[in-house]
Amino acid sequence: MAAFATYFYLTTTEHRISRGDSKSVLGASSSLVLFRESMPGWFYLGILLFLFLRATIWAYQSGNTVAYHPIDMLIYEAQTEHETYLRNAAASTTLDQAVENYRQRYTRYPPPGFDDWYRYATERNSVVIDDYDSIQRDLEPFWALPAQEIRDRTKLLLQNRRHEATAISIRDGNAAIGSHVSDDHRWMMESLERLINTFAEWLPDMDVAFNINDESRIAVPWQDLENMQTKARRGALVSQPQNKFSTKRAVQWEPIPELTTARSPMIGLGWQPNFNSHGNSHCPSGSPARTERHWNRGQLCTNCADPYSMGLFPANWTQTSDICHQPDLADLHGFYTSPVAFTASHELLPLFSQSRAPGFNDILYPSGWNWASKVEYGPTTEYPDVPFLNKNSSLFWRGFTTEGMSPDTGRWRGHSRQRFVHILNDINTGEATTTIPLPYTITIPPDTKTEQQALLKPRYAYTSVLISTLTSLVPTDVGFTGFGRCWFIDCTDEEAEFHVKDRLDFQAHWQHQYLLDLDGAGFSGRFLPFLHSRSLPFKASLFREWWDDRLTAWQHFVPLDLRAHGVWATLVYFAGLQGKVNGKEVRLKAHDTMGERIAENGRDWAGKVLRKEDMEIYFFRLLLEWGRLTDDARDVIGFAG
Repeated sequence: MAAFATYFYLTTTEHRISRGDSKSVLGASSSLVLFRESMPGWFYLGILLFLFLRATIWAYQSGNTVAYHPIDMLIYEAQTEHETYLRNAAASTTLDQAVENYRQRYTRYPPPGFDDWYRYATERNSVVIDDYDSIQRDLEPFWALPAQEIRDRTKLLLQNRRHEATAISIRDGNAAIGSHVSDDHRWMMESLERLINTFAEWLPDMDVAFNINDESRIAVPWQDLENMQTKARRGALVSQPQNKFSTKRAVQWEPIPELTTARSPMIGLGWQPNFNSHGNSHCPSGSPARTERHWNRGQLCTNCADPYSMGLFPANWTQTSDICHQPDLADLHGFYTSPVAFTASHELLPLFSQSRAPGFNDILYPSGWNWASKVEYGPTTEYPDVPFLNKNSSLFWRGFTTEGMSPDTGRWRGHSRQRFVHILNDINTGEATTTIPLPYTITIPPDTKTEQQALLKPRYAYTSVLISTLTSLVPTDVGFTGFGRCWFIDCTDEEAEFHVKDRLDFQAHWQHQYLLDLDGAGFSGRFLPFLHSRSLPFKASLFREWWDDRLTAWQHFVPLDLRAHGVWATLVYFAGLQGKVNGKEVRLKAHDTMGERIAENGRDWAGKVLRKEDMEIYFFRLLLEWGRLTDDARDVIGFAG
């Protein structure tokens, strides 16, 4: 049991917080981003009030007490962040404005055919016209490579079927699947073929290499990437670009022979740990991920989570994916401990993937899984999506052990799915504890009371609570429907550890207010359907997808740390808590109306920026940019208006 508990550290180690480490408790948070445009006086008054309230979280600590619940502040800040994004993402209302905005953002003209893309986007009522920073980040290193070199590397990827990459070839305005397609992945490539053909008539001829596996694969070392990015930024803005791609591009893309004996830039590391070999490659040489190891898996690494946290809660969703200060993640996700399929490279190869682990250089595109509605939001008469407050006030999850392999090594104990299911069910022990903020009142003697303390007193105390107490008071329905990707004793141990639950119709999710979303071998295909529903997604994820810049944590969904140490505190905030805790009667009011608001925010926003049309618009712009990058005349072509 002791060895087992080292992985499920949060269920065996009390997360004690004392006056001495109060900074660790409250952590760092993202800065409030002010609007660039001039704002009325009431706005700045509101900002000052916000900063005052936020400051009280630090100023009025007494040991482990805080003045306001951190989630209240995180929700407020998220609303401001989203409003700023919206103003910047949709600033342009004409083609000329979009061109100028592009030039200001990216210091070059848009690619040829940008007018076709703009018309395509506006005809489909795209909210996002200007903010495609994610595409620029993905493609920037490739500007350091000549166009011919990119084409050669594409060919290198595609000519060996052991590279597990398949082509979509675009010729004369039509997209078609290349060779090397297995029956298991044919649905994926057929979906991409149909998706791209919604706009292929405006694309130049080219071949695109798609990763047919879930796992990301391209991990360029930090110094190499730094050099490439420096070189890529040296390009000059031409004064009169030519609004056309090179002629006879098809001959530049040579036929792709199958040469299994050709040089392979890939190395196979499936079922093996990869954090040291590839996971931390992008981190600077002096970073904790490269120089430190968190050997005591039975102890929470607070220093790892502090840079992006406010107390127990993620305050900066973007920074949660910066693993360079999080060496403990090497043992806390199946992708790092034992990925199912991991044929990877340290070379900058032009591989398009559905999702990406932190620091990897795969090029992100909208997944055919979501576009083809392999799992979709579709309430039925039997399983309607009723208003939020009429749902069961429970946290719900069902799934399979698909995150990574456990080949008789016990590695499954570090996988995030198993850890979350374990901690939310208090399996095998009644002594496991977690930490949550509970109502707390103090009396300040009049002779020591300052003017500010008279205005505001601490209201919450971080308290260690038995998980068995929480499971009896707060409803959860979380469990596995089966086990796989394990060998021998690992399979036996998992079956003994977890109680198998019945499989349910996917539409049964909508009966519950709170839906837990966890990674599989790659991204979760459920998250977008969750967003479109009236339920509230709780998301813990290592992977990032094409839409990441469009969503704001705490505004559209509830973020969870992969360590799972804040999952109970988060659920208690929204679902409430009523009953005897540590021998005292506790009544913690549910913030279900706040949960409903976030759920509706996410549903409304997903209906505007995460539609199938938005996937097509994003993919069109991505491949238009890729068409320019692979053109020998790329430095002199573009759309000037």
